Amino acid sequence: MFDQMEELDAVGPWEVFAWWTGHFPGDGWAVTTFSADGGPVICEKTLVIQAHHSIATVPPLDVFLHPGGDGTRAMLDDPVHLQWLREQRQHVPLMTSVCTGSTVFAAAGLLHDRPATTNRTALGQLTRLDETITVKPSHQYVDDGDIITAAGISAGIDMALHIVGRLTTPERARQVRDGIEYHPDPPR
Repeated sequence: MFDQMEELDAVGPWEVFAWWTGHFPGDGWAVTTFSADGGPVICEKTLVIQAHHSIATVPPLDVFLHPGGDGTRAMLDDPVHLQWLREQRQHVPLMTSVCTGSTVFAAAGLLHDRPATTNRTALGQLTRLDETITVKPSHQYVDDGDIITAAGISAGIDMALHIVGRLTTPERARQVRDGIEYHPDPPR
């Protein structure tokens, strides 16, 4: 997590993963959060969230989720953060992003020659960062095996449910979806 992170980019997937791991502990998964220093972050719309860990204390990850938000703008030119992401890519089996988190992945070179999506307002930025990216503008999320990118904000919920289904079964993902009462209806 980081300052100026879009709240729903992190909290939406958190709800999916926390409900899943809390109600189905036998599946063997746990969920946690971390920030650079382990301290609280002030999100884009002023929600303050306290991290469980710092980068130094977070346990080894099987799945990493990078949220988006205005705070990603500075990350695009932050050599320390980009190098840290490249290092995570070497150890974390599944790297995921929501919204403009994928632009940070692109800046780190993680999306080279891959399909990806992002927030609709940042689709062009993906190819400006790396012209080899095949942008998928109409996709809620793009699963490219070891990297999954999600479109803007609420798309992180759909991606998280997909991940639950991938790591367990589609039936488990349906159970989690029903448990969090996530059944979006189009506006009328």
